[in-house]
Amino acid sequence: MGIAIQQVPSPCYVLDEQLLRDNLALIKSVKERAGVNIIMAFKAFSLWPAFPIVREYIPYSTASSIHEARLAWEEMGSLAHTYSPAYTEAEFPAILQYSSHITFNSFSQFERFLPLAKGADRKVSLGIRINPEYSEVETDLYNPCAPGSRMGVIADQMPERLPEEIEGIHFHTLCESTSYNLEATLKAIEEKFAPYLQQAKWLNMGGGHLMTRKDYDVDHLVEVLRRFKEKWQLELILEPGSAFAWETGILVSEVVDVVENHGISTAILNVSFTAHMPDCLEMPYKPRIRGAHHEAVKGKPTYRMGGNSCLSGDFIGYWSFDAPLKPGDKIVFEDMMHYTLVKTTMFNGVPHPAIALWNEAEGLKVVREFGYEDYKDRMG
Repeated sequence: MGIAIQQVPSPCYVLDEQLLRDNLALIKSVKERAGVNIIMAFKAFSLWPAFPIVREYIPYSTASSIHEARLAWEEMGSLAHTYSPAYTEAEFPAILQYSSHITFNSFSQFERFLPLAKGADRKVSLGIRINPEYSEVETDLYNPCAPGSRMGVIADQMPERLPEEIEGIHFHTLCESTSYNLEATLKAIEEKFAPYLQQAKWLNMGGGHLMTRKDYDVDHLVEVLRRFKEKWQLELILEPGSAFAWETGILVSEVVDVVENHGISTAILNVSFTAHMPDCLEMPYKPRIRGAHHEAVKGKPTYRMGGNSCLSGDFIGYWSFDAPLKPGDKIVFEDMMHYTLVKTTMFNGVPHPAIALWNEAEGLKVVREFGYEDYKDRMG
């Protein structure tokens, strides 16, 4: 049946539990078929009220900060695989406390924090992030291998041998990519980093493996992972983010006004792209709207969608509709669970959408609503 839109307050993000379970089942099957470890990346999906569902399929997660690492321990109930571009002396003891694996972005960071790691009361497996200088990601904002990238160690800067305390190698070069992108990346890594693969115990392949997208070749992914694991005898770890929450939820909004300027009609909504859907402006990414034509159709009512913040560029478009829009009409943005939620802000003080879970048996459960105090308390 799907989410009953008439039950959803506006504005509100809604996660569909069954769609999440469908994704989790597929991810678990890849993990088991390929004999690898797949963990969930909080940077794409950290809706912790849904973690009890996630834990039924995938019990581990990856963190990129002290707060994500703590969330892994408190809400996933397991230690995190942690990577950050930079650790600080103030935060590293807590990072150690909440992590089973810690990957360093540079050898200088590794050397700086090695004494603390060796002095911990529990063994933490240490790794180094490499930069293969190869990526098929086209958007520079999301390309960790762009020239001059601050992410990872390039082959020319690697030592002859890995320090004995380094057990793992980590790379992250993908973004909503295919198994064929991964296959090409692994070839580039073998060409440049083969000696280090022989020295390591584990290889973390980072995120960007969009295995739950309908056109993704899951069988090919399993084949690539099996073949690579057999060749190098490494424990393989994947930490996709988007794949977990891909196509699992929506953002329900409504039209507040329709304005005309130079022949352009803009439907102003009770949500903001810059505050509530920032990827739409950063990527840029045009989301699908339920019941709308994704591209302008001649002869049909056509609108840009405008946000409710004061940012002049808080709009994207165009979509066509079968009937003219008017205040009060619901606008449902599809696929709004991965990255969207974690990147929202309270810019301009515009009311923040509520968060809800949908279950066919139990209906809608609003797990969080935001008010003035949430906005005010961010500043003091």
